[in-house]
Amino acid sequence: MGKLRTYQMYKSFQVSARLGKLNAETLRKAVPRFWTRLSEGDEDFARELAQVILLSHFDLIGAVLEFLEIPNTNGFFAKDLDASKYLTPGWQQRVYEKFHGAFPEPALLLYINHLGWELDKSAAYFAKPGEQGFDRRPRLPSSSVGLNSVLQNGRIGAY
Repeated sequence: MGKLRTYQMYKSFQVSARLGKLNAETLRKAVPRFWTRLSEGDEDFARELAQVILLSHFDLIGAVLEFLEIPNTNGFFAKDLDASKYLTPGWQQRVYEKFHGAFPEPALLLYINHLGWELDKSAAYFAKPGEQGFDRRPRLPSSSVGLNSVLQNGRIGAY
């Protein structure tokens, strides 16, 4: 919860998640409601939930951005960044191979798909090798394998 406060997301997520109190217990209890909102297509909530989950894995974000040589400031890149020269064909697979085992797989998959959604509009939805991916962008930008897995486990923070 400390990172949420540091990056000024605590209060906005508490409101967005419709929680009177924000802690591990209330988050676990809210997971069924989160699923409902995601399945109803609440894209704003999906985006904010993904950001909260990714904030708890900030070391992963920095490592991936550095590996791809994407210019960033402490894990944040410019919103108008043209990342085409950094996200060359096969970038998702390369990131997965490099960081699989070093970071929790659900968080890694979530970030790969989130980064594709943010910077590579032509990227297909990435699923871990051996699983079916999608030929088109997912309807919800953060309804990736990683977000699904995190919610199934009922865990938002560290694994």
